[in-house]
Amino acid sequence: MSQEIEKVRVLIIGSGPAGYTAAIYASRAGLSPVLYTGGQPGGQLTITNDVENYPGYPDGVMGPQMMEDFRKQAERFGTSVRYGLVTNVDFSVSPKVVTVDEQVTIHAETVIISTGASAKWLGLESETRLNGKGVSACAVCDGFFFRNQEVAIVGAGDTACEEATYLANICSKVYMLVRKDEMRASQIMQKRVMNNPKIEVLWNTETDEILGEEEVNGVRIFNNKTGEKSEIAISGFFVAIGHQPNTEIFKEYIHMDNSGYITTIPGSSKTNIEGVFACGDAQDNVYRQAVTAAGTGCMAALDAERYLAEIENP
Repeated sequence: MSQEIEKVRVLIIGSGPAGYTAAIYASRAGLSPVLYTGGQPGGQLTITNDVENYPGYPDGVMGPQMMEDFRKQAERFGTSVRYGLVTNVDFSVSPKVVTVDEQVTIHAETVIISTGASAKWLGLESETRLNGKGVSACAVCDGFFFRNQEVAIVGAGDTACEEATYLANICSKVYMLVRKDEMRASQIMQKRVMNNPKIEVLWNTETDEILGEEEVNGVRIFNNKTGEKSEIAISGFFVAIGHQPNTEIFKEYIHMDNSGYITTIPGSSKTNIEGVFACGDAQDNVYRQAVTAAGTGCMAALDAERYLAEIENP
Protein backbone atom coordinates (compact mmCIF):
# COMPACT_ATOMS: atom_id res chain seq x y z
CA MET A 1 0.00 0.00 0.00
CA SER A 2 1.56 3.27 -1.12
CA GLN A 3 1.96 6.05 1.38
CA GLU A 4 -0.28 9.09 0.90
CA ILE A 5 1.59 12.32 0.23
CA GLU A 6 0.27 15.58 1.65
CA LYS A 7 0.84 18.78 -0.30
CA VAL A 8 1.45 21.93 1.75
CA ARG A 9 2.18 25.52 0.71
CA VAL A 10 3.99 26.51 3.91
CA LEU A 11 5.50 23.95 6.29
CA ILE A 12 6.86 25.27 9.58
CA ILE A 13 9.28 23.05 11.49
CA GLY A 14 9.42 24.02 15.17
CA SER A 15 7.11 25.70 17.63
CA GLY A 16 8.82 28.37 19.72
CA PRO A 17 8.16 32.12 19.39
CA ALA A 18 9.66 32.11 15.88
CA GLY A 19 7.61 29.20 14.55
CA TYR A 20 4.32 30.35 16.04
CA THR A 21 4.83 33.94 14.84
CA ALA A 22 5.59 32.67 11.35
CA ALA A 23 2.39 30.61 11.59
CA ILE A 24 0.31 33.63 12.65
CA TYR A 25 1.53 35.70 9.70
CA ALA A 26 1.32 32.87 7.16
CA SER A 27 -2.18 31.84 8.22
CA ARG A 28 -3.46 35.44 8.17
CA ALA A 29 -2.10 35.65 4.62
CA GLY A 30 -4.29 32.70 3.67
CA LEU A 31 -1.39 30.29 3.12
CA SER A 32 -2.84 27.48 5.30
CA PRO A 33 0.44 26.66 7.07
CA VAL A 34 1.14 23.33 8.72
CA LEU A 35 3.34 23.49 11.83
CA TYR A 36 5.06 20.50 13.41
CA THR A 37 5.95 21.15 17.02
CA GLY A 38 9.08 19.01 17.28
CA GLY A 39 10.18 17.12 20.36
CA GLN A 40 9.72 20.08 22.73
CA PRO A 41 6.45 21.84 21.83
CA GLY A 42 6.85 25.51 22.62
CA GLY A 43 10.65 25.34 22.69
CA GLN A 44 12.94 26.58 25.46
CA LEU A 45 10.28 28.87 26.91
CA THR A 46 8.38 25.85 28.18
CA ILE A 47 11.13 25.33 30.77
CA THR A 48 11.15 29.01 31.74
CA ASN A 49 9.04 30.15 34.66
CA ASP A 50 8.55 33.92 34.66
CA VAL A 51 8.95 35.90 31.44
CA GLU A 52 8.99 39.61 32.24
CA ASN A 53 10.74 41.08 29.21
CA TYR A 54 8.25 40.28 26.45
CA PRO A 55 6.10 43.28 25.45
CA GLY A 56 2.38 43.02 26.12
CA TYR A 57 2.61 41.14 29.41
CA PRO A 58 2.83 43.96 31.99
CA ASP A 59 2.65 41.57 34.93
CA GLY A 60 4.91 38.94 33.34
CA VAL A 61 3.81 35.52 32.17
CA MET A 62 4.83 31.92 32.72
CA GLY A 63 6.79 30.58 29.75
CA PRO A 64 4.46 27.61 29.06
CA GLN A 65 1.40 29.89 29.23
CA MET A 66 2.98 32.32 26.81
CA MET A 67 3.60 29.55 24.29
CA GLU A 68 0.03 28.34 24.76
CA ASP A 69 -1.16 31.87 23.91
CA PHE A 70 1.03 31.88 20.78
CA ARG A 71 -0.33 28.49 19.71
CA LYS A 72 -3.96 29.51 20.17
CA GLN A 73 -3.41 32.67 18.15
CA ALA A 74 -1.84 30.70 15.30
CA GLU A 75 -4.69 28.17 15.34
CA ARG A 76 -7.31 30.91 15.42
CA PHE A 77 -6.21 32.02 11.94
CA GLY A 78 -6.13 28.50 10.53
CA THR A 79 -2.70 27.03 11.26
CA SER A 80 -2.73 23.25 11.52
CA VAL A 81 -0.57 22.61 14.61
CA ARG A 82 0.56 18.99 14.81
CA TYR A 83 2.68 17.02 17.23
CA GLY A 84 5.51 15.27 15.47
CA LEU A 85 9.23 15.28 14.78
CA VAL A 86 10.72 15.83 11.35
CA THR A 87 13.04 12.89 10.74
CA ASN A 88 14.24 13.47 7.17
CA VAL A 89 14.30 16.19 4.52
CA ASP A 90 15.17 16.41 0.85
CA PHE A 91 15.72 20.02 -0.23
CA SER A 92 17.30 19.08 -3.57
CA VAL A 93 13.90 18.87 -5.23
CA SER A 94 10.90 21.15 -5.57
CA PRO A 95 8.50 20.88 -3.87
CA LYS A 96 10.63 20.02 -0.83
CA VAL A 97 10.14 16.53 0.60
CA VAL A 98 9.84 16.30 4.37
CA THR A 99 9.27 13.13 6.41
CA VAL A 100 7.66 13.30 9.85
CA ASP A 101 8.12 10.53 12.44
CA GLU A 102 9.58 8.37 9.64
CA GLN A 103 6.11 7.72 8.24
CA VAL A 104 4.31 10.88 7.06
CA THR A 105 5.55 12.40 3.79
CA ILE A 106 4.89 16.04 2.96
CA HIS A 107 5.58 17.92 -0.27
CA ALA A 108 6.05 21.56 0.72
CA GLU A 109 6.28 24.54 -1.62
CA THR A 110 8.08 26.46 1.14
CA VAL A 111 9.69 25.40 4.41
CA ILE A 112 10.30 27.63 7.42
CA ILE A 113 12.91 26.24 9.82
CA SER A 114 12.36 27.35 13.40
CA THR A 115 13.89 24.45 15.28
CA GLY A 116 15.69 26.66 17.82
CA ALA A 117 18.76 25.84 19.86
CA SER A 118 19.28 23.98 23.09
CA ALA A 119 21.44 25.22 25.94
CA LYS A 120 24.36 23.02 26.90
CA TRP A 121 24.23 21.90 30.52
CA LEU A 122 26.71 20.47 33.01
CA GLY A 123 24.68 17.29 33.43
CA LEU A 124 24.11 17.45 37.19
CA GLU A 125 20.97 16.02 38.78
CA SER A 126 20.60 19.16 40.92
CA GLU A 127 20.90 21.31 37.80
CA THR A 128 17.87 19.59 36.28
CA ARG A 129 15.88 19.55 39.52
CA LEU A 130 16.43 23.26 40.21
CA ASN A 131 16.04 24.45 36.62
CA GLY A 132 13.74 27.47 36.79
CA LYS A 133 14.16 27.59 40.56
CA GLY A 134 17.42 29.49 40.56
CA VAL A 135 19.20 27.63 37.75
CA SER A 136 19.13 29.33 34.36
CA ALA A 137 20.95 29.32 31.02
CA CYS A 138 20.03 32.93 30.21
CA ALA A 139 21.29 35.81 32.34
CA VAL A 140 19.51 38.41 30.22
CA CYS A 141 16.22 36.55 30.68
CA ASP A 142 16.46 35.81 34.39
CA GLY A 143 19.12 38.04 35.94
CA PHE A 144 16.53 40.59 37.07
CA PHE A 145 15.07 38.07 39.53
CA PHE A 146 18.37 38.08 41.44
CA ARG A 147 18.93 41.81 41.81
CA ASN A 148 21.07 42.70 44.82
CA GLN A 149 21.79 38.99 45.43
CA GLU A 150 24.91 36.86 45.02
CA VAL A 151 25.06 34.52 42.02
CA ALA A 152 27.48 32.23 40.19
CA ILE A 153 28.02 31.72 36.48
CA VAL A 154 29.85 28.85 34.75
CA GLY A 155 31.72 29.47 31.51
CA ALA A 156 34.87 30.94 29.99
CA GLY A 157 33.87 32.27 26.57
CA ASP A 158 32.66 35.63 25.31
CA THR A 159 29.05 34.83 26.19
CA ALA A 160 29.97 33.91 29.76
CA CYS A 161 31.97 37.14 30.16
CA GLU A 162 29.17 39.20 28.65
CA GLU A 163 26.57 37.60 30.92
CA ALA A 164 28.80 37.94 34.00
CA THR A 165 29.18 41.65 33.24
CA TYR A 166 25.43 41.95 32.72
CA LEU A 167 24.76 40.22 36.04
CA ALA A 168 27.26 42.48 37.82
CA ASN A 169 25.04 45.46 36.93
CA ILE A 170 22.13 43.82 38.76
CA CYS A 171 23.54 41.53 41.43
CA SER A 172 25.63 42.34 44.50
CA LYS A 173 28.33 39.80 43.57
CA VAL A 174 29.08 37.41 40.73
CA TYR A 175 31.30 34.34 41.11
CA MET A 176 32.61 33.22 37.72
CA LEU A 177 33.58 29.54 37.71
CA VAL A 178 36.26 28.82 35.11
CA ARG A 179 37.37 25.21 34.57
CA LYS A 180 40.91 26.03 33.41
CA ASP A 181 43.53 28.59 34.44
CA GLU A 182 42.65 30.73 31.42
CA MET A 183 39.56 31.83 29.46
CA ARG A 184 38.59 31.27 25.83
CA ALA A 185 37.03 34.74 25.68
CA SER A 186 38.50 37.59 23.67
CA GLN A 187 40.96 39.84 25.47
CA ILE A 188 38.57 42.78 25.59
CA MET A 189 35.85 40.68 27.23
CA GLN A 190 38.31 39.22 29.74
CA LYS A 191 39.49 42.71 30.60
CA ARG A 192 35.95 43.84 31.35
CA VAL A 193 35.47 40.91 33.72
CA MET A 194 38.81 41.30 35.47
CA ASN A 195 38.30 45.05 35.96
CA ASN A 196 34.82 44.65 37.45
CA PRO A 197 35.04 44.74 41.26
CA LYS A 198 31.76 42.81 41.61
CA ILE A 199 33.03 39.79 39.64
CA GLU A 200 35.31 37.24 41.32
CA VAL A 201 36.88 34.71 38.94
CA LEU A 202 37.58 31.29 40.44
CA TRP A 203 40.14 29.49 38.26
CA ASN A 204 40.49 25.70 37.88
CA THR A 205 37.05 25.44 39.42
CA GLU A 206 34.27 22.98 38.63
CA THR A 207 30.80 22.47 40.03
CA ASP A 208 30.30 19.48 42.27
CA GLU A 209 26.66 20.12 43.18
CA ILE A 210 24.09 22.92 43.21
CA LEU A 211 22.64 23.18 46.69
CA GLY A 212 19.02 23.70 47.72
CA GLU A 213 15.78 21.76 47.99
CA GLU A 214 13.04 24.02 46.57
CA GLU A 215 15.36 26.76 45.28
CA VAL A 216 19.07 27.42 44.91
CA ASN A 217 20.83 28.51 48.10
CA GLY A 218 24.41 27.59 47.32
CA VAL A 219 26.91 25.70 45.20
CA ARG A 220 29.60 23.19 46.14
CA ILE A 221 32.69 23.60 44.00
CA PHE A 222 36.07 21.89 43.76
CA ASN A 223 39.49 22.92 42.56
CA ASN A 224 40.48 20.44 39.85
CA LYS A 225 44.18 20.95 40.62
CA THR A 226 44.08 20.37 44.38
CA GLY A 227 40.77 18.50 44.76
CA GLU A 228 39.78 20.90 47.53
CA LYS A 229 36.01 21.37 47.92
CA SER A 230 34.21 24.43 49.25
CA GLU A 231 30.71 25.91 49.33
CA ILE A 232 29.48 29.33 48.28
CA ALA A 233 26.15 30.82 49.35
CA ILE A 234 24.29 32.01 46.23
CA SER A 235 20.68 32.33 45.12
CA GLY A 236 21.19 32.10 41.37
CA PHE A 237 23.27 29.70 39.24
CA PHE A 238 23.80 30.51 35.56
CA VAL A 239 25.20 28.13 32.96
CA ALA A 240 26.92 29.82 30.01
CA ILE A 241 28.86 27.03 28.31
CA GLY A 242 27.18 27.44 24.93
CA HIS A 243 24.15 26.50 22.88
CA GLN A 244 23.65 23.78 20.29
CA PRO A 245 21.37 24.72 17.36
CA ASN A 246 18.89 21.97 16.46
CA THR A 247 19.87 21.92 12.81
CA GLU A 248 21.71 18.62 12.27
CA ILE A 249 19.01 17.22 10.01
CA PHE A 250 19.44 20.07 7.50
CA LYS A 251 23.24 20.13 7.21
CA GLU A 252 23.36 18.22 3.90
CA TYR A 253 21.52 21.06 2.17
CA ILE A 254 21.67 24.27 4.19
CA HIS A 255 24.72 26.48 4.68
CA MET A 256 25.69 26.86 8.34
CA ASP A 257 28.50 28.35 10.38
CA ASN A 258 31.03 26.21 12.23
CA SER A 259 28.71 25.90 15.24
CA GLY A 260 25.72 24.70 13.20
CA TYR A 261 23.74 27.95 13.10
CA ILE A 262 21.96 28.40 9.77
CA THR A 263 23.36 31.18 7.59
CA THR A 264 20.73 33.52 6.21
CA ILE A 265 21.09 36.29 3.63
CA PRO A 266 21.54 39.51 5.67
CA GLY A 267 18.31 41.42 6.11
CA SER A 268 16.19 38.37 5.30
CA SER A 269 15.34 34.86 6.44
CA LYS A 270 16.45 33.34 3.13
CA THR A 271 18.82 30.39 3.13
CA ASN A 272 20.96 29.14 0.23
CA ILE A 273 18.02 26.97 -0.90
CA GLU A 274 15.20 28.79 -2.66
CA GLY A 275 11.93 28.37 -0.81
CA VAL A 276 13.60 27.43 2.49
CA PHE A 277 13.71 30.07 5.21
CA ALA A 278 15.15 30.07 8.73
CA CYS A 279 14.22 32.06 11.81
CA GLY A 280 14.70 32.15 15.57
CA ASP A 281 17.56 30.62 17.50
CA ALA A 282 18.35 28.12 14.72
CA GLN A 283 19.97 31.04 12.89
CA ASP A 284 20.61 33.55 15.71
CA ASN A 285 23.65 32.97 17.90
CA VAL A 286 23.80 36.58 19.09
CA TYR A 287 20.53 37.70 20.69
CA ARG A 288 18.60 34.50 21.47
CA GLN A 289 15.57 36.28 22.91
CA ALA A 290 11.88 35.45 22.50
CA VAL A 291 11.13 38.87 21.04
CA THR A 292 13.90 38.70 18.43
CA ALA A 293 12.87 35.15 17.54
CA ALA A 294 9.31 36.33 17.00
CA GLY A 295 10.58 39.15 14.78
CA THR A 296 12.49 36.77 12.52
CA GLY A 297 9.45 34.48 12.44
CA CYS A 298 7.50 37.38 10.98
CA MET A 299 10.27 37.92 8.42
CA ALA A 300 10.23 34.25 7.41
CA ALA A 301 6.48 34.23 6.81
CA LEU A 302 6.64 37.42 4.73
CA ASP A 303 9.59 36.05 2.73
CA ALA A 304 7.70 32.79 2.13
CA GLU A 305 4.58 34.70 1.06
CA ARG A 306 6.58 36.75 -1.47
CA TYR A 307 8.35 33.66 -2.77
CA LEU A 308 5.03 31.88 -3.36
CA ALA A 309 3.61 34.96 -5.10
CA GLU A 310 6.60 35.00 -7.46
CA ILE A 311 6.46 31.31 -8.42
CA GLU A 312 2.66 31.17 -8.66
CA ASN A 313 2.32 34.43 -10.61
CA PRO A 314 5.54 34.73 -12.62
